[in-house]
Amino acid sequence: MLHKRVFLGVLGTSFGLMTAGGVFTVLLAVGLIPRFAGKTHTGRKVTLYETMVILGTLAGDVFSILEPQMGAAASRMGVPELLLDGLGGLFLLCYGLFAGIFIGSLAMAIAEMLDSIPIFARRIGFRHGLGIAVLAMALGKTAGSLYYFWERMFLFGG
Repeated sequence: MLHKRVFLGVLGTSFGLMTAGGVFTVLLAVGLIPRFAGKTHTGRKVTLYETMVILGTLAGDVFSILEPQMGAAASRMGVPELLLDGLGGLFLLCYGLFAGIFIGSLAMAIAEMLDSIPIFARRIGFRHGLGIAVLAMALGKTAGSLYYFWERMFLFGG
């Protein structure tokens, strides 16, 4: 039994690290963090921005996994439920504000990056078939999401 738990722990950690690596790669590819530093004229603090993105991601992971356990622990300690509801609402308000700012900034950075695709395609000599390549990617994503919902994988975390 212990070896199964260790295996699942190692597997979950490795999948989490791969996913986090993909997220941070996308953020670096679109240049979101350097853009923040450039717009705010705080280029000296790029490392701080990167650290805050990593810590925010880790905090989101911890809250999404341990939320039921934290609520049960707080009620065992005698914290009033009204106080917990108020703190939860305040947390959601702050989270919604910062998540909205982040998603909006990410969307704008990706939109600006999409402007560079035709230039890149011309430079590498990819003259014909760009529309077909984009259509194939869109159809693949659509097929994958339809399969995901058809098989009801979202119910099992798969």
